[in-house]
Amino acid sequence: MNLFADLRAVAIAALDAMTAEGALPAGLDFAAVTVEPPRDPAHGDMATNAAMVLAKPAGMKPRDIAEALATHLRKDPRITAAEVAGPGFLNLRLSTEVWQEVVRAALGEGADFGRSTLGAGEKVNIEFVSANPTGPMHVGHARGAVFGDALARLLAFAGYDVTREYYINDGGAQVDVLARSAYERYREANGLEPEIAEGLYPGDYLIPVGQALKERYGDKLLNRPEAEWLAEVREFATEAMMGMIRDDLAALGVQMDVYSSEKALYGTGRIETAIERLRSAGLIYEGTLEPPKGKTLDDWEPRQQTLFRSTAHGDDVDRPVKKSDGAWTYFAPDIAYHWDKIDRGFDRLIDIFGADHGGYVKRMNAAVSALSNGRVPLDIKLIQLVKLWQNGEPFKMSKRAGTFITLRDLIDQAGADVTRFHMLTRKNDAALDFDFAKVLEQSKENPVWYVQYANARISSVLTKAAEAGVDVSDAALAGANLSRLSHPAEIDLMTKLAEWPRTVEIAARANEPHRVAFYLYDLAGALHGLWNRGHDDSTLRFVHDGDNATTAAKIALARAVGVAIAAGLGILGVTPVREMR
Repeated sequence: MNLFADLRAVAIAALDAMTAEGALPAGLDFAAVTVEPPRDPAHGDMATNAAMVLAKPAGMKPRDIAEALATHLRKDPRITAAEVAGPGFLNLRLSTEVWQEVVRAALGEGADFGRSTLGAGEKVNIEFVSANPTGPMHVGHARGAVFGDALARLLAFAGYDVTREYYINDGGAQVDVLARSAYERYREANGLEPEIAEGLYPGDYLIPVGQALKERYGDKLLNRPEAEWLAEVREFATEAMMGMIRDDLAALGVQMDVYSSEKALYGTGRIETAIERLRSAGLIYEGTLEPPKGKTLDDWEPRQQTLFRSTAHGDDVDRPVKKSDGAWTYFAPDIAYHWDKIDRGFDRLIDIFGADHGGYVKRMNAAVSALSNGRVPLDIKLIQLVKLWQNGEPFKMSKRAGTFITLRDLIDQAGADVTRFHMLTRKNDAALDFDFAKVLEQSKENPVWYVQYANARISSVLTKAAEAGVDVSDAALAGANLSRLSHPAEIDLMTKLAEWPRTVEIAARANEPHRVAFYLYDLAGALHGLWNRGHDDSTLRFVHDGDNATTAAKIALARAVGVAIAAGLGILGVTPVREMR
């Protein structure tokens, strides 16, 4: 049940009727008509912008349209008032029974309450994390992993066919550095002093890799030229790092569907195929670029390169795909990789990058637009940095990693559920402070605790009601006499509950799972508010001794809220708790 969608359908039907009777001109597009909560709850339960968006194309005054529309809407028994305000805003008030039916719907639909068919089975590929396989994942990767996984869960809940994908960046020079670093740990495992030169990876995490190399090769690789061992050690170390990354992701509750290798693109003709597709469209040419901003002809040496005419698809400048020495640029395999995703039949692509990849957005969008002839949209989400704090001080670096704080450090300190929820309390493109003291404190200021506490309270009253002899199964509660839910505080909670299906669709359309976290906090606040009122007003308590009918109605509301909380936490990848410890 999506009450807002239902009422919008009522409004559209009324507009159709107005068109049929000549009150509106034929041929108007109603796509921009919305029904949503008013900015000020005092103005009503819902509001529609119909008159405002139709006035200009209809050649009419907004207020005239609003008055006529209000007359039609008042005929619906669910609408108790339709009031025109200002130049043409139309505010609606709904009967109490409408909100009570939301409770019944939540109980009847259970885990599917709020689930949408918005996606209509559209195939979506979400590429996220994609950390270089050179060491354990750090805190920045953690935020990207949580965001990507929550977005995948959200879109699946909204009816999309989602594939989670990790692009292994194993084709660049950094994996050679990894191999050389692992080789030094291999020498160490053989009793020699490692030579961790500048530019190598110093973390202790490579010690087990060196030991594993010794177990496989003994001392056979010692004193041999680099050219004889580099390829083998690189493959071995890369696999070891990917095993560590998979374990880290699993500890965070993230499971990928596909792992794609950059290295696999080289020597297979796949890069060439993608570039030739662009060439056949007249988008590849030989030329020289203008000097970058800040450089003059005196300190810029123009070079003949193979260029992609990305400006034809919205980029600021054309981009090199092949260097003057004939080697591919980093951009070329990325083009081939995205062509591969398009070729696999995805309808939409989403890439989740770190904030330092902002310069890649336009060129990648241009490439996907060109490769798919504009058919496949690409949405690139940038993940801003996470700052860690403890006791008011920046959190110290990880000795094991050598240069950064690992994802495992974070999980060991805060736990996976707390980490996941808190990573989603800010929009992805806003910086995030992660204060270990605050994310673990038990207060309203900690959204993780606040939402979990609401769920625990719901669990406790269900237990008390069951002990009092009330059937607390969803089927039984859905049949309760919900007319007993009529207090303004109860209606406020039911109103917030009704927003859950709408929240899912808004968040899914924008690819913004943080909206779910925000909604859960507000829903929990409404539940806590009603609970606290019960301290002073016994009629608002959830369990009424000796009155099972009233208890069943009150518990039905609590349980319905629990259904939405469980669904929302499921999207965030957080396990609901039944009691607080």
